[in-house]
Amino acid sequence: MSEERDLYRVARQRMVENQIKARGIKDERVLKAMLKVPRHLFVEEALRDQAYGDFPLPIGEGQTISQPYIVALMTEALELKGNERVLEIGTGSGYQTAILAELALWVYTIEKYPKILERAKKILTKLGYKNITFRLGDGSLGWPEAAPFDAIIVTAAAPQIPQPFIDQLAEGGRIVIPVGDEFSQVLMKGIKKGGILHTQTIEAVRFVKLVGAYGFKE
Repeated sequence: MSEERDLYRVARQRMVENQIKARGIKDERVLKAMLKVPRHLFVEEALRDQAYGDFPLPIGEGQTISQPYIVALMTEALELKGNERVLEIGTGSGYQTAILAELALWVYTIEKYPKILERAKKILTKLGYKNITFRLGDGSLGWPEAAPFDAIIVTAAAPQIPQPFIDQLAEGGRIVIPVGDEFSQVLMKGIKKGGILHTQTIEAVRFVKLVGAYGFKE
């Protein structure tokens, strides 16, 4: 068992060095979190030997666990210091949720698919995270009762940035979201200043669709 743990630890170190640092991710807190969180526990047992590979993996219901570099890129763009309340749209495997929970004060996470949410909740609880609140529902609506949020991260692509996210973002807050059509998207970062969202493009990406009232139809 300890040999298995050592192998996964070495795989995490390689992942951080070769896939993340090598591509320019510099935030030490993000790097430390990705060295710590056991990514292999968030994928199906049959895929564990691929958990630290430079690619996304299926998690059921047509959803995926994002490529490690994309997780790091999106997380770094949120500029988390440790005292933030973060909204995550798309719990998915729970891996991104764990990274956020390492870096923020509290994470509010919404997932559309019940089985996926239950599995993620079970893993995150087993790992001892106590600063996460879960919700099942339409992520495109955000979480108005818990707003405002210092940061919002969206792990599914929307045709445009949903208005509820802009409304629920605190002044000075950051949002990171893939925007585009079903086949071609760009990762966008927005900062809310004077009630207006100022955006910039980070890079081209490919995500599953954000389905909901302010996203894509089924």
